[in-house]
Amino acid sequence: MKPDELQEKPLLSVVVPVFNEQALLREHLNQIIDYLGGLETEFRWELVIVNDGSIDDSSTILTELANSSERIVVLQHPRNFGLGQAMRFGIHNTKGDFVVTIDIDLSYDVEHIGELARKIRDENAKIVLASPYMKGGTIRNVPWLRKTLSIWGNRFLSFFAKGHFSTLTSLMRAYDGNFIRSVNLRSMGMEIMPETIHKSMILGGRIIEIPGRLDWGPQRRYADSRVSSMHIVRHLFATVLAGFIFRPFMFFIIPGLLVGAFSVYVNIWMFIHYFDSLEKLRLANGQAHWSDAFALAYQRFPHTFVFGLLTAMLAVQLIGLGILALQNKQYFDELFDLGSYTIRKGLRQSKR
Repeated sequence: MKPDELQEKPLLSVVVPVFNEQALLREHLNQIIDYLGGLETEFRWELVIVNDGSIDDSSTILTELANSSERIVVLQHPRNFGLGQAMRFGIHNTKGDFVVTIDIDLSYDVEHIGELARKIRDENAKIVLASPYMKGGTIRNVPWLRKTLSIWGNRFLSFFAKGHFSTLTSLMRAYDGNFIRSVNLRSMGMEIMPETIHKSMILGGRIIEIPGRLDWGPQRRYADSRVSSMHIVRHLFATVLAGFIFRPFMFFIIPGLLVGAFSVYVNIWMFIHYFDSLEKLRLANGQAHWSDAFALAYQRFPHTFVFGLLTAMLAVQLIGLGILALQNKQYFDELFDLGSYTIRKGLRQSKR
């Protein structure tokens, strides 16, 4: 193959975060490398591995692999910073036209790399997600609780994201290289996955999904010799936080409307009790002042008046906070778009 023909092929960067995975590391990385070798008719490639402060023999294994090929780049963290930092570090050290991220446990098989790379190349998208929860996707060997939490967590995020995506938390995805390297990401943990979606939506980046095949079979073979990095409570918290980031005002407006509806119901009864007391005083005395009727109604049903007034105040406060949150989100979106434009402009000028 001629050098000029080689250069015409797009460069595909594959980013793999690693933390204490010595049990499966060598075997799974060799699977990825072998698969990438089969893509050489379509893509040039590089493999960027981020060792996120592993304290087992992962570092030794990675050093050996890095010395075996110039296409393998190993980045070392002095300590464990978290998945988000590892992903950010890896992505910003890529050079590819397209960037694919994959988990070292190969819960998504390596063939997704080629499928995602071709899709983002052919569709001119900014992000392509591999979704096992969309039509055509499959889920195998995943514990019932973990599968249920993941499905409903992604439905929760999809509602707040307004993008109708069935998977927002999966690490198996492809990015337009220049685009994702210009996005300022901040997350240190698992919340980086919905963060990239959120900020790409702000910038108007096209995001699409393809059916994914999720299978925990490969990693479960090593269950006795590896420590799971999945903490369900932390994952749930990250999911709720991501939903808040997508549409923070909904966390105030929806409760505010519900409390407001309850307040209207209670206050209707407050007026019913008032007019009933007014009628009783008229029948007893021939006439009644509104203040006497109010005092009698409050004496008979104090809880109705207290709950009515308190819920009305709470509803107004929640809806007001929702409006402020919406205003702040609009300001953030505008500033982020402006900042990202400035970064992209700087990157283009630095290449000249």
